[in-house]
Amino acid sequence: MLKCPTLLVQVSVSVLTTWLVRSLSAVSVDMCQQINKPNHFTSAYDIENLVVRRGLEFVIRVTFNRPFAEGDDFQVEFLIGSNPSPSKGTQVVVTFGNRNGGPWTGRILETSGETLMLGVTPTADAVVGKFRTYVAVMVGGGLQRTKRDPSTDLYVLFNAWCQDDAVFVPNDGERREYVLNDTGVIFQGSVGAVSHRNWTYGQFERGILDACIYILDASRMPIYNRGNIIKLVRKGSAMLNSQDDNGVLVGNWSEDFSMGTPPTSWTGSVKILLQYVNTGVPICFAQCWVFAGVFNTFLRCLGIPSRVITNFSSAHDNTGNLKTDLIFKPDGTPDKRHTRDSIWNYHCWNEVFMTRPDLPPGLAGWQVVDATPQETSDGHFRCGPASVSAIKEGLLCHQFDSGFVFAEVNSDVVFQKRDRYGTLSPFRVDKTHIGQAIYTKAVGSPAPMDITITYKHPEGSADDSRTMARAEEYGCERDHSELPQTQLSVAISDVNLALEFQNQGEYPRSVQAHLSGSVVFYTGITASQFKDQSFTERVMFKILAQEYMPHLGAQLCLHFVVTGQADDQSVSAIKVVNLQTPSLTMTVSGTPQVQQRMYVTVSFTNPFNFPLHNVHVAMEGPGLMSDRTRNYSVINSQSSFSWTEEFTPRLDGPRCLVAQLNSSNLSEVKGQTIVNIHQLLDTLFQLPLFSI
Repeated sequence: MLKCPTLLVQVSVSVLTTWLVRSLSAVSVDMCQQINKPNHFTSAYDIENLVVRRGLEFVIRVTFNRPFAEGDDFQVEFLIGSNPSPSKGTQVVVTFGNRNGGPWTGRILETSGETLMLGVTPTADAVVGKFRTYVAVMVGGGLQRTKRDPSTDLYVLFNAWCQDDAVFVPNDGERREYVLNDTGVIFQGSVGAVSHRNWTYGQFERGILDACIYILDASRMPIYNRGNIIKLVRKGSAMLNSQDDNGVLVGNWSEDFSMGTPPTSWTGSVKILLQYVNTGVPICFAQCWVFAGVFNTFLRCLGIPSRVITNFSSAHDNTGNLKTDLIFKPDGTPDKRHTRDSIWNYHCWNEVFMTRPDLPPGLAGWQVVDATPQETSDGHFRCGPASVSAIKEGLLCHQFDSGFVFAEVNSDVVFQKRDRYGTLSPFRVDKTHIGQAIYTKAVGSPAPMDITITYKHPEGSADDSRTMARAEEYGCERDHSELPQTQLSVAISDVNLALEFQNQGEYPRSVQAHLSGSVVFYTGITASQFKDQSFTERVMFKILAQEYMPHLGAQLCLHFVVTGQADDQSVSAIKVVNLQTPSLTMTVSGTPQVQQRMYVTVSFTNPFNFPLHNVHVAMEGPGLMSDRTRNYSVINSQSSFSWTEEFTPRLDGPRCLVAQLNSSNLSEVKGQTIVNIHQLLDTLFQLPLFSI
């Protein structure tokens, strides 16, 4: 009779013991986006998953099937790529006890019943990209992992806020400008008449982060190299053009854009990148500012501090001798067949801010990268990263492509005359024409910031002479011929075009001159005989709109070169004339608050005495509205249109709307407006449940 109660007690104790040792398993994983995104400055990304910056702790909340007990052991795993490996940094194990894990660190921040709040810190050199997240619990002799859950995927970016990251920027204002600003200004025109173009980078818009990762995947760049800033920007430079790797953009410097979109029609990067991802086909067409604008989006989206640079009077050294040779025929006309070098009235590229452990001390900081396909570098059309400091000091021996960039900003222009036997004879050397000014957008302002001094010492200074001498040691060719000092000069005035010939000598002279331009060509200009010293004669030309309008293409400027000969003396001059266009008018109405309906109206009146044909109008604004377009077959002289679109703001703060009009006979008609969007009142008082 006494054995039955004893048996019941034994059975009850056995059941209780079984319940106490029930296996631990993870029930859910919360990536705590409301806490992490503000701390990592990633709230603006329009994406469902968590985006963090490497080198900075983020938190996740893991709920188990029972309270965590002493002796329980688990780990969080982050995997990237199809064949993750701990040795390559593509399979990262984070432990939370005494057991050693991978390079990322973890700690338990808070315990509440079945839930643990965990802190995870990626290394400052972690691979950049999209990781899969798993929680693995030690069960018996093995691991029990959570199932694949796309909602817990994690994007890891470069971190300009982390001192140990290669892209660390110490100034907060510069971090916000060069990483977080999703609109910008790209400067164009010429050094004497600088114009600008508003550009929508849109790095936080839906689909753009995935598009940037797709570009890296399409490049077949090994995933384990994607934490290396030097290798990544070099690969990006190659992939932004389609020249040899089926990259994003097709360059076109002709006047025929019938097979694609004219470069002047783009208002930003978003449409280009999304179209490339959706089709897998390079996008037509681009010129330097489009390459630079889209590359800037790619860089900032991945967390890399970057900016667009404009170099006025930019040389393209096609021959590799680091000087710019312009060749003329015996009669003084340009010899286009034998001239391989060229001078652009402006050229755009990018700079990225980064360390350079592969270079001597003092050469870190801003580095030139250029996606415009000009010359090959290690077999691909790309350029950089080239240290701006190295370029300034003439240290052309350092990688990558420092000599080519040096020629763009600081080469001599050598005017050469080619005789009937092919022999070249220099008749003029201009040491100041190239790189007359180098601009970028100022921090926190749309105004230009002159950064010429970061690329070159003042012309003619002792430091400049030392730089040029050092550059010659590394392969820069300079012409040291003792050329006779010409006693003639010629100046070109704006359209109406005037050529002013001045005799600075003592004797009368006759001049035979040739004027060539980007859209017109005159030859056989004869100035009357100069009567005495310092006598000036003016030759006038009137260039009608119907002469140049059909040939303008993507550049609203006229480029003129005049060369002249008087007895044994030669004279030459170069002039770029920028043309002005009317503007679009943009007006905004509605309540300027997040998630509140608003309206924007674009209007335009054709002020010309001729109709505009095949008119294409586009507008967009990051954080406000996606790309919208409208087409008009014709807008007659003095006729108008008005176009209204509805939009709902997604982000607060000062937001920019831009619009662009292009037609078959007129381009570069632009408009913009700034809208100050306020946060909704009920979100201003929401505080995170947990902060780190």
